[in-house]
Amino acid sequence: MVEAPVGHQCRRCLAQGMAMTRQAEGPYGGRRSTNPALTSIVLIALNVAVWLGIFLTGGFGGRLSNLVALTPGGVCEVGSDAYVGVSGEVCTAQGGAFLPGPLDGGWWQIITSAFTHISPLHIGMNMLALWILGPAIERVLGRARFLAVYFVSALVASAFILWLASPTTTTLGASGAISGLMGALLVLVLRNRGDARTVLMWIGINVVITVVGSAGISWQGHLGGFVGGVLTTLVIIALRKARPWQWMAVAGVGVLALVAMAARTLVG
Repeated sequence: MVEAPVGHQCRRCLAQGMAMTRQAEGPYGGRRSTNPALTSIVLIALNVAVWLGIFLTGGFGGRLSNLVALTPGGVCEVGSDAYVGVSGEVCTAQGGAFLPGPLDGGWWQIITSAFTHISPLHIGMNMLALWILGPAIERVLGRARFLAVYFVSALVASAFILWLASPTTTTLGASGAISGLMGALLVLVLRNRGDARTVLMWIGINVVITVVGSAGISWQGHLGGFVGGVLTTLVIIALRKARPWQWMAVAGVGVLALVAMAARTLVG
């Protein structure tokens, strides 16, 4: 027994309590998720809900789609038609309704676009990838850090799109965030000296699909998401013993993406 502020405590009980605390903590900070699949299930449900909403409101080119997809220069709606490359002033002068993109104040699109899908194949492939990658990463990083990787990757993907894609291009889908998860998993596997061949194979397939696949695939979003996932995970690993600084650094990656996007609006 050892003395305590009130009464005595059993040494074995203290040791058991410390062991349980260590088991509850993740290797990179935070608490281990009791159900590592839950967060991915919620994200999948949100994506499906947005997809259903778009499907029920006219699909691609409908009002909801135009609001939540990422079109940097905005969309001009005239009746049932939608036009890009038209300024807000010209749009309203012609009797249209202008839906701004990030370059004109529609900042919500840098996140909502990551939950936006049109075709069943598109959402099906992305959600399958999320279901495979998400629980594996959350099991190692914990829920909060997994979500940080996911959303920071989406932000960095949007920053790459704003700088490298045409302002009249409409980009949508969770592919940027998914690419970030691939980058995160690669970093974690290499950090723990695991066999990275399977991860590299999936990354290679993603690269091939992006390069030689449909012209509608956003290489900017895929690349940006991958970079965001790698950077965020490296920060989490490097500062695993300094948790307040860890979160500040993770936030810093997201802030840099936001600053880059804000700078893009000044360029015009």
